[in-house]
Amino acid sequence: MHTDLSPVVAATAQWLTRSFPACGGALSAALCEVQARQAVTVAALLRYPTAMDAALVSLAGPAGSARLDWVTGADAAEADGTGAADDTGAWRTWVDEVVASWAACLLGDPRLAARAVASLAGDGSTGAPGEFRRLLAPDDADSRAAVLLRHPDLLAPVRALHQDGLVARLDPDHTLTA
Repeated sequence: MHTDLSPVVAATAQWLTRSFPACGGALSAALCEVQARQAVTVAALLRYPTAMDAALVSLAGPAGSARLDWVTGADAAEADGTGAADDTGAWRTWVDEVVASWAACLLGDPRLAARAVASLAGDGSTGAPGEFRRLLAPDDADSRAAVLLRHPDLLAPVRALHQDGLVARLDPDHTLTA
């Protein structure tokens, strides 16, 4: 992965795990975070496939989480005083809406996730085949930990934002254009 994408991956994964938290204790939270990070990493590599793309997003920054918060209702919790005080951190400016939406698509659709990882393997963007095991083949503990993170109905509003773009990106006839 391009190192320039690290802040985007970290912030977007954090947004996902805060929006769709783990069910259970510390181990569940760690398993949920790993799944979110794997999905966000795949989505980020698809969204920013070249080092130049990664450098540009690092320079300009992504759009932030405002629209995602609105879609999921997180902004209402902050407005009425029920949101956590530390939940308005600067990290939210590094959340990439498209990457979050694509990651939600991957978390909610195993076949789409398999296509996405396979497309990355074809262009040499990833390392070992098992690198995304928790995304592609979650075991029982992974599934229990990420019940909310993988729930299709809960993910639907986030997925709907940019799902068409992901499907188009994974189209075998897709070519990069300037």
